[in-house]
Amino acid sequence: MMKLRLKRFGKKFEASYRIVAVNSTSRRDGRPLAELGFYNPRTKETQLDVPAIVLRINKALNLLTQCVASSKKQKYSISLLLNF
Repeated sequence: MMKLRLKRFGKKFEASYRIVAVNSTSRRDGRPLAELGFYNPRTKETQLDVPAIVLRINKALNLLTQCVASSKKQKYSISLLLNF
């Protein structure tokens, strides 16, 4: 099973995150299947690759709450992404 996760990178106390699709059995900073976006908690900057996320959702990904929250920040709802 695949999941969307936040992959941590950056300096100590200045972390940033990449939104990635990974296998559920791999570790947090393991090799991702695809990088789908970026989240910087210090500046509240979020960048999402919406077509790639829609593709992964259609392939039955389980969304984590953090990724859903970041999609809401960019004013995308899950129903809009899935075209319901």
